Amino acid sequence: MRKILCPVALMKLNDLIEGLAMHQVSGSTSEEIFGIAFHSKEVQPHFLFAAIKGATHNGHDFISEAIRRGAKAIIAETVPEPHHEVTWITVPDTRIALAQVAARFLDDPSLALKVVGITGTNGKTTTSYLLESIFRAAGYNPGVIGTINYRFGNIVRPAPNTTPESLEIQKLLAHMVKEKVSHVAMEVSSHALDQNRVEGVNFAVGVFTNLTPEHLDYHGTMEQYTQSKAKLFSRFLDQSKIAGKKFAVLNQDDPQTSHFRSLTSVSVVQYGMGKDVDITIEKAQVSQEGVRGTLKTPRGDIRFISSLFGRFNLYNIMAATGAAICLDTPREAIRSGIENFISVPGRMERVGQERNFTILVDYAHTPDALEKVLLSLRELAPLRIITVFGCGGDRDRNKRPMMGEIAAKLSDLVVITSDNPRTERPEDIIAEIEEGVKSAGLEKISPREAPYRNGYFAVADRFEAIQNALHMAKRGDIVLVAGKGHEDYQIIGKQRIPFDDRETIKEALNKIKP
Repeated sequence: MRKILCPVALMKLNDLIEGLAMHQVSGSTSEEIFGIAFHSKEVQPHFLFAAIKGATHNGHDFISEAIRRGAKAIIAETVPEPHHEVTWITVPDTRIALAQVAARFLDDPSLALKVVGITGTNGKTTTSYLLESIFRAAGYNPGVIGTINYRFGNIVRPAPNTTPESLEIQKLLAHMVKEKVSHVAMEVSSHALDQNRVEGVNFAVGVFTNLTPEHLDYHGTMEQYTQSKAKLFSRFLDQSKIAGKKFAVLNQDDPQTSHFRSLTSVSVVQYGMGKDVDITIEKAQVSQEGVRGTLKTPRGDIRFISSLFGRFNLYNIMAATGAAICLDTPREAIRSGIENFISVPGRMERVGQERNFTILVDYAHTPDALEKVLLSLRELAPLRIITVFGCGGDRDRNKRPMMGEIAAKLSDLVVITSDNPRTERPEDIIAEIEEGVKSAGLEKISPREAPYRNGYFAVADRFEAIQNALHMAKRGDIVLVAGKGHEDYQIIGKQRIPFDDRETIKEALNKIKP
């Protein structure tokens, strides 16, 4: 894996902070700044250090270390500390200030790119992959910043966060410019929007997929979660400095679209299965081979065949098409991009194709996502649906019984297990999921009974749970292993251990006679 670098640049501090919202400046602003950091250990001589507040650490506690390492300027939300011979800039919000100086230091790289920001609870990753395929089919040079990784050209970097911190975003975009990238598909999470990480990114298009409860452990209420998502359209698209028109591509079939539309001043393109939309799909067909239909667009019809599984992927196809059309992408490239794209890692991904039953791994870890996946599988009329899933620890507890109820209503057999339990006891998480399963009326059975009866049982060990589900699957069944998707680890306590559902399935299948 090649390391992603940012261009070396020098800038006078007074030029760098010009236009910032500042309460106070103490010290000289004529210093040359060689770099920017928000982690004190990354500070080098003549750097600017931005003290941002994180979930577990406060950068203001590390200002002294940054100065010892050679920082010449500090951006903070506090007044200057005594006896420090550095320039101190006091601002109302260090995250916004960091994002703005990072963009300026790296010469506003997003202005040289066509950046599409994609937000919503579900569908962001698949939509970004579809856009990447469409852009490539059009002869563009695409880059992607998202949940699975950050990639462009021959460079692939693991993604610690769906949307990185503002400085890292600007470094990625600057490197993309250097590598001649033309178009970027960026997943924009609610955390990133709430924390203003995309301040300074000049979006050409913003895409909204859907909105259902998620991350309420962080946001607190659905209203706060909604307002965070809305910022892509109410703030960041509106303030984008790109030349030409800017667009909001919105899912008309989601109740929040009218609210988002009222908040933005940019041109709006709507997609959905209802009437009076700009983009829709007619003659849609869904099967175990994928989906197909005819896209109706302002630029004309596009007939397509896609290997993507499930009716919900029709929405991802419409969302990607809407963004591509806003950027004047040829219809033939849209069709070709949709048809050339096979699948997203860990999103309705088939494993063990040689078996006479279907095995799918999916990232569905919210009630809405799990419901959409299971409804799509029901449409395929399998003999039985066997669902293996759990819920993450130290996260929103309200969704646990909700997901249990959905799994019980739409599956024939449910195996409740661990996801990433973190610092919670897996048995406690399972008990909360079980409340929802019981409310749906699904009967508790033993694993020994499962091959012959519908019901549910719990196995805390995820490997054992998957192995159990595969052992009881018969011809015509669908086994869905949900919740972790592309993840290749499991978090138990505070330790991250290797664990990949797909590899676990392959290992378990090797022990089962075909």
